[in-house]
Amino acid sequence: MSESDRIVLATHLQDSEGFHTPSARVYTSYDPTNPPSHPGENWTRFVCISDTHSRTFSVPSGDVLLHSGDLSRLGREDEIRVTMDWLHSLDHGVKIIIAGNHDLPLHEEWYEDSYYGFHDKKESSTTIRSLVDSDANRDRGLIYLQDERYTFSIKEGRREWSIYGSPWQPYFGGWAFNYLPDEASDRVSAIPEVDILLTHGPPHNVLDKTFTNVNAGCPALLAHLSKMRGPPLLHVFGHIHEARGAMRYPWLQVEEDQDSSNAECTPPLGMKETIMVNAANQPLGRQAIRPGPGGQRIPCGGPGFQPIIVDLLDSAMQPEM
Repeated sequence: MSESDRIVLATHLQDSEGFHTPSARVYTSYDPTNPPSHPGENWTRFVCISDTHSRTFSVPSGDVLLHSGDLSRLGREDEIRVTMDWLHSLDHGVKIIIAGNHDLPLHEEWYEDSYYGFHDKKESSTTIRSLVDSDANRDRGLIYLQDERYTFSIKEGRREWSIYGSPWQPYFGGWAFNYLPDEASDRVSAIPEVDILLTHGPPHNVLDKTFTNVNAGCPALLAHLSKMRGPPLLHVFGHIHEARGAMRYPWLQVEEDQDSSNAECTPPLGMKETIMVNAANQPLGRQAIRPGPGGQRIPCGGPGFQPIIVDLLDSAMQPEM
């Protein structure tokens, strides 16, 4: 890295909130009119969003857009259309999305039996699936994953990245894509080793604390990831809006009741780690209200709930142990 590049990086780190490692730069807060500059040819910029609920807002440019589910309020066709039109308008060359518990008709079998608890009139799951998952979308670089692995490069000759997308999360009020505790291990065991993991729900004790002080993430998901020889370099999720943020998570001997504070340290050289990102954009909890007189509500994608930028070096790898 040249001296001028170091000065630019230092300036951006002073003007932004986040952290960086030798192979990653993460920005959780920045001036939306002047986001951090792209670090260069050997890096891939991932812009992470989640829980947009049919709201639209300004999103920084980047190479890859990752959306971790809750595309809509309740999965109605008009809501999904708003989101898909917005996503198509963004300039990222690759866009990878998954569903969440609010995208009701995309969980087709569940919706057939449960739609009446949410919708007066049954929506067409086939129509809504075709809006998010089609050959036309794929031709335009927009990929919908539902328990699927996918590989991509941002241009010929660049690194091929592997990603897996899963919309599931622990039981939460009887919504879509829920699983019970005794179903959790079977559900998460399908997740393979990939560079990037996209799930709707977080792992347990990782950016998952609700405003009622409950860690709502999945213990089985954390346990499954901890057993991988090559855990993901980047894991993006949402679901727990008020826990939005990013952290480095070192893979020590993980116990199911491990306190997430252990993950906030800087891992020793050679330690495997995952950059964990809760990318929720819809404000919730105390952070949803601007401090000061009037207490105005922060809009979706506003301060404290901006898209999170993750720059990964194309040569980034988990160390051999």
